[in-house]
Amino acid sequence: MGKYIIAGNWKMNKLPSETYEFVKEVAEKTKGASCEVVCCTPYVCLAPAIEAAKGTHVKIGAENLHFEDSGAYTGEVSADMLCDMGVNYVIIGHSERRQYFAETDETVNKKTKKALEKGLIPIVCVGESLDEREAGVTMDLITMQVKKAFAGINADDMKKVVIAYEPIWAIGTGKTATADQAEEVCGGIRKVLSELYDDATAKAVTIQYGGSMNAKNAAELLEKENIDGGLIGGASLKSEDFSIIVAAAK
Repeated sequence: MGKYIIAGNWKMNKLPSETYEFVKEVAEKTKGASCEVVCCTPYVCLAPAIEAAKGTHVKIGAENLHFEDSGAYTGEVSADMLCDMGVNYVIIGHSERRQYFAETDETVNKKTKKALEKGLIPIVCVGESLDEREAGVTMDLITMQVKKAFAGINADDMKKVVIAYEPIWAIGTGKTATADQAEEVCGGIRKVLSELYDDATAKAVTIQYGGSMNAKNAAELLEKENIDGGLIGGASLKSEDFSIIVAAAK
């Protein structure tokens, strides 16, 4: 299956002045990790995070990017800007971006293509709402999100992509999909990739679970065959909790 990756999504948390020491803590507490360790920080925290991660195993990611290289897009940040700083990963299409900032499947596709073009590793988020789950359309919706997000992306590039399954009803709510629910959807995503590309490509893609994964439930979730890591929200803001999740990814 795909490479194991545990990525923290800080969201709009932590100050630049706190970042250097925190990333150093994460690096120390996750030393010897058997998975890739990533801290995705707000734009203003990227510089100290990158400085702190130098010479360590920790990679740094951004939480968003724009799909154009430059131009009159006040407040936006381009892939070239991120690459110039030394960023490795970028989260694309998080449900909060979709909910609050008008992100669509089409902009997710454009951003994913741009990230790949520039050598960034995109962590592309998909997931359903509680209403959609209760209506029994979870895989219909996620199949559509996957097909639209990766339209026009070839198999070689697809193997570089990370997909994060994040049930919207489990983000920041304290609710978590059961390990079996998470495995069912992550396995379903891999099946869709097999149909769109081939089995080898589907197996090469890292599929994470995100949605209130924490120090207590990480091991059970990460034992599942089709869950290759996690996109961690709240627990990524505590180095001890984050390190426990990293240790569970083997």
